[in-house]
Amino acid sequence: MSTLLIDTRDSAKIKIGLKANKRTKYAISDSRLLKAQAVLPLIDKNLRSNNLKLKDINEIKVNTGPGSFTGLRVGISIANALGFFLKISVNGKKVGKLAVPEYK
Repeated sequence: MSTLLIDTRDSAKIKIGLKANKRTKYAISDSRLLKAQAVLPLIDKNLRSNNLKLKDINEIKVNTGPGSFTGLRVGISIANALGFFLKISVNGKKVGKLAVPEYK
């Protein structure tokens, strides 16, 4: 079972994790790229380093906040889109039920 972890709440860095084979590996970006430009390449990098493909992901967990409005929106949108495409749960919610941000 593989779980994709997405954390885009911090305005200064993006953290993408992959929990597989009882280990969790993180790819972190401190670059000033827009979050929308950095998240998908980080997911791809993490999958490749674990010799996995998108179809091997069984679940997605995304940090819903509190945090940066735009950062949360990007991470949650990507998680929901991947969950819908792969037909897997996001934050334990069934396909079609969206993860929603918590702004505080």
